[in-house]
Amino acid sequence: MAARIYADDFKSKVLDSEIPVLVDFYSDSCVACKKLAPVLCELEEDYEGKLNIYKVNTNYEGDLAKEFNILSNPTLVLFKGGKDIDKQIGAKDYDDLSDWIDSNI
Repeated sequence: MAARIYADDFKSKVLDSEIPVLVDFYSDSCVACKKLAPVLCELEEDYEGKLNIYKVNTNYEGDLAKEFNILSNPTLVLFKGGKDIDKQIGAKDYDDLSDWIDSNI
């Protein structure tokens, strides 16, 4: 399961990462977020060593959500070289996300 991160460690875990990072901006009450969770677990296993995956709870990390213009949950943001390079909104299936990741990393 993707580790939850906070504003305090966002820079070190995401922006300073040497490999690409996928951040799942979610909330606990979001049904689509719960549907996405097992897909992210599978991606985490398949992309081990090539992509880090973290979760940010927008209910508690509102400033991060504002910084990256997160308007709905779930929103997946792909970071590479310390920059947000692409975004997906809503729950997606494994194949869609894998294709998206492959085309960006």
